Amino acid sequence: MKQNSLHRIFTVVFVSTMFAVFLPAQDTAKKAKLPPLPEGVDVIRDIEYANVDGHSLTLDVYRPFDWPDLENTPVVIWVHGGGWKNGSKDRCPAAFLAQGSLAVVSINYRLLDQAQWPSQINDCYAAVRWVRKNAKMYGFGDKIGVWGGSAGGHLVALMGTRDFDGEEEISSKVQAVCDFFGPSDLLTMPPNMVANGRTRAEVEKSNGALLLGKPVMDVPELAHDASALHQVSEGDAPFLIIHGAEDPGVPLDQSERLHEKLKAAGVESELVVLPGAKHGGPEFKTEEVQNKVRAFFMKQLN
Repeated sequence: MKQNSLHRIFTVVFVSTMFAVFLPAQDTAKKAKLPPLPEGVDVIRDIEYANVDGHSLTLDVYRPFDWPDLENTPVVIWVHGGGWKNGSKDRCPAAFLAQGSLAVVSINYRLLDQAQWPSQINDCYAAVRWVRKNAKMYGFGDKIGVWGGSAGGHLVALMGTRDFDGEEEISSKVQAVCDFFGPSDLLTMPPNMVANGRTRAEVEKSNGALLLGKPVMDVPELAHDASALHQVSEGDAPFLIIHGAEDPGVPLDQSERLHEKLKAAGVESELVVLPGAKHGGPEFKTEEVQNKVRAFFMKQLN
């Protein structure tokens, strides 16, 4: 057996033993459905980073095989999409970043059947604080980037623009944001507007209404609080925004207006529009796009 294989086995056994208190037994069927890990990457799953009102919030840590030997490693937190009501940390498209000199933390947060706004963003802030609190144990550095798609893109954009509304002993500030086709202005998202044949009854059932507890148009101040477009200010984290030119779910102008608002505030921002791409899909998984994302985080976090 090769030495690196022995090292890998030792690492997995060591990690599993050391953190057993955080790792509930994994369901075999669930494991079978998980995507394969990128070459050279290990994962520690189902670590509890917070418990809120009886809801256990968990995350997964992706690191190179030799992660116990690393220190001061920049971290990218992946925030999943799913309209704030579906999805999970388990299928993490950011895991490939752990093949280099980055660590990846993929998080769950409270969904709409568990809580309304601002619970979702508060859970994201809590995950950032957990990374910093546990930096020495996992070899994390202090610089943290965030990446998410769709509803996850919405949340990471807010992590880069909106301050935590409360007191915190550990900072939840992030140093870089990669936003894949996230809504940036809930008031102008089509499902939240009575227009183009859409009735008020339909608007009342939209994900935006479920998120805020009322139709978005009825609570404009709350909608502004939950929209990165209205939270932008000088000194915000640098952004990389990637959006499909033919996105039927989140209009391209959601990203275009956020990009322009960031630049007007003096914040570094790059908008990449993928021709022919819709709301996700293979265009976002190409080697070119992955290299773009990797280069962005390497520049901003190193």
